[in-house]
Amino acid sequence: MAAALNPDFLALPSSGHHETAEDAAFREELQAFAREHCPADIRAVVAAGDKITRPVYSRWQQVLNTRGWAAPNWPVEHGGTGWDLRRRMIFEEVMADQDCPPLYHHGLGHIGPVIMQFGTARQKAQFLPRILDTTDWWCQGYSEPGSGSDLASLSTPAVRDGDHYVINGQKIWTSHAHEADRIYLLARTSREGRKQEGISLFLIDMDTPGIRVRPIPTIDGWHHVNEVFLDDVRVPADRLLGEEGKGWTCAKYLLERERLPPASVAQLMRQWRRVARLLNERRQAAPLRDYAALDDEMLALAARIKGAREMLAQAIDAMMRKEPLDARPSALKQACSVISQSLTRIAFMAVGDRGTQRLLREDEGDSPDGTWVQNYLFARSKTIAGGTTEVQLNVVARSLFGS
Repeated sequence: MAAALNPDFLALPSSGHHETAEDAAFREELQAFAREHCPADIRAVVAAGDKITRPVYSRWQQVLNTRGWAAPNWPVEHGGTGWDLRRRMIFEEVMADQDCPPLYHHGLGHIGPVIMQFGTARQKAQFLPRILDTTDWWCQGYSEPGSGSDLASLSTPAVRDGDHYVINGQKIWTSHAHEADRIYLLARTSREGRKQEGISLFLIDMDTPGIRVRPIPTIDGWHHVNEVFLDDVRVPADRLLGEEGKGWTCAKYLLERERLPPASVAQLMRQWRRVARLLNERRQAAPLRDYAALDDEMLALAARIKGAREMLAQAIDAMMRKEPLDARPSALKQACSVISQSLTRIAFMAVGDRGTQRLLREDEGDSPDGTWVQNYLFARSKTIAGGTTEVQLNVVARSLFGS
């Protein structure tokens, strides 16, 4: 029988050349907290690779909020931790290692920081605390049919009518809209000037009359994305975020605040260990099967993950020194997407036809093999969502060779 892979090959360091003694102590504090306070049933969902839904995200965020850790990327004055980027990286690594859910990004990572930067005092007081304690769950209304990678071409109009704006249009690929209380939505308030001009950002309640959500079925069988239809939706003028026509500025700020993927790299490390354990289980169950090729791929992917973590650490150091990142975020995003797809493909090969059959047979219920197949199918979107492969490679090429 071939030698088993060692899942601890990608074990987290207690310290490293990027970490001080204080950082190492912080890592130990996080590990102890996660082991003691993350509920076992929540860990089981994450460890199994199941779809994480709002109830699971919310329960864990409430635990973190009680500790004061719900918003690692927020300043203290708004209820955040005030941690620097290095500590945020350590936080993400430890939580992934302990099978704790990642933080739900739409409120904490996306619209929350934008409200802090561009919102009125009233908007900050109204929305920020409700993001922290999970009262409000947000989704993003950006993409439209025909306006995906070229977001500035969006056409959904918002027409001023007294103290309201009236919005008609459609948004697509809206993740978690079926679970959301509110949507931050880009609409066109003017067609004059450059296409980036005349776009405005609105904060809209999902139960506003005229909003309809329709699920988009995906091949993995999970409910992720939706279409959102807006028919004569009346939005109070005080729900405009920032200045009218300056929504593109808000959108760019949102993207720039989350330019590096510490959570993605941390999740890849955990995912590699899960796949290594799966291969070892299959090795025991079917000892005559040749796992050498899959083992070789796994070792190569481990090296790539270590490289991605090093690139992330160096980029964090650069950001903390206020140096330009150039194309590093795009290179990291692309690398993480491809590695995730490769890992799930190896897992899919390991479970084979049995996993597919268990996914298709309703009488099987939830099965580990079927969940691996769902993870494989879901990972096909990794090189599209959040910026396509082509977009990321163009960014890297322009950085290296000029426009």
